[in-house]
Amino acid sequence: MSITDGDLFGILAALAILLASANLFARMFKRFRHPPVIGEILGGLLLGPTLFGLFAPEAQEWLFPRTGAVGGGIGLVSQIGMLLLMFLAGAEMRTVFSRRDGRTVGLIAVAGMVVPLAGGVLFTWSLDGSALIGPANDSTALGLVLMSSLAVTSIPVIARIMLDLGIMQTVFARVVLSVAVLEDIALNVLLAIALGMVSHAKQDAFGLSTVLHLSSTTQLIVYHTLASIGFLLLVYGVSKVRRPTLRLVSDHAADQVAIRVVLTLGVAASCVLLGLAPMFGAFAVGLLTNLPRTGSESMTAIRSFASGFFIPIYFATVGLKLDLVHGFALWFTIGFILLACALKILGVFIGARLAGSPAQNAINLAVAMNARGGPGIVMATLAFDAGIVSQQLFTTLVLTAIATSLLAGSWLERALARGQLMPKAAESDPAQVSSAS
Repeated sequence: MSITDGDLFGILAALAILLASANLFARMFKRFRHPPVIGEILGGLLLGPTLFGLFAPEAQEWLFPRTGAVGGGIGLVSQIGMLLLMFLAGAEMRTVFSRRDGRTVGLIAVAGMVVPLAGGVLFTWSLDGSALIGPANDSTALGLVLMSSLAVTSIPVIARIMLDLGIMQTVFARVVLSVAVLEDIALNVLLAIALGMVSHAKQDAFGLSTVLHLSSTTQLIVYHTLASIGFLLLVYGVSKVRRPTLRLVSDHAADQVAIRVVLTLGVAASCVLLGLAPMFGAFAVGLLTNLPRTGSESMTAIRSFASGFFIPIYFATVGLKLDLVHGFALWFTIGFILLACALKILGVFIGARLAGSPAQNAINLAVAMNARGGPGIVMATLAFDAGIVSQQLFTTLVLTAIATSLLAGSWLERALARGQLMPKAAESDPAQVSSAS
């Protein structure tokens, strides 16, 4: 089907307006030392049904339709933005992990996931999910999404906060980012399982799981668990081949950009074929692909064009989908945010104390790792698009990611001002970072 001039105008106009709004508010948030991603979401929120649609619903629907060529064009750009975001997140995780802090990182990662995941199980069992479950009507997938959302930590947001505060070179920062690496790898597997389970039930289902005619919940869980882990191990094995696979075409940085994007899109497509979430493939490529000497130069180029266009469009479309007028339950959202904060902070605090960290430093670690940011928003968006969660729960999950990120930034800024964080990389024991007050 060809695109008409009217469709092309609609796509270009919608993308231009979305990008302008996202960048405007991102710059404002950055100036006031808040995560720019929240500004990008706000830029889309104001153009969605919450504000623009409230006063001019017909104009809003005409400019940002959810279906048709225009809706499909915006959705495609948004999907590419999500894949590039996951690729960059994986690449950043590869560079932050340190084995020197193994015991501390391990204890915090285990406790920081076990407590929220256990709380998520109890929360799911005790809840009437009729207002929370999406069109896919899969309670198991809903439970996995809720558990993952309660446990996730945002690497991009917390890294940006610590960079702005000048504490990126401290053991404190290294521990936070290393724990987040382990947590996000595990939680991305859980999310991939949930997305794979509901994709099988769609009328236009596609992939190996459909060919195998898997039907029961147990079969789907086993298949998607093994497929996700097996896929990660396969990419890891390929990445360990010492031959310069990324130099087969060219050593030039511009060609390396093309090769990395081809790998990201190609591996993401193979995930779709296996019945897995494409974001899992992009994440694996960033996490496991060997970097040649031109890696830093090509990664800088990818980060620049992705951060300048595709990723802001992705987060703006997240805001565009939010409906704070019809899909917002105030008291449920407040209760969920409090529950999410309590579970994550408690889990990380327990892990840090078991590792021997002073109480004040354990609290600082816990609040920092409570930031859900971009990964929390990605989880919510993917679950909403897959029909796992309702509009109401989608809104709650996005607002939880935003609220916890703002809390982490404000808390760490005050902790640094009070002398509770050391801005020098001089600490020898990650569990004994200064907590002077």
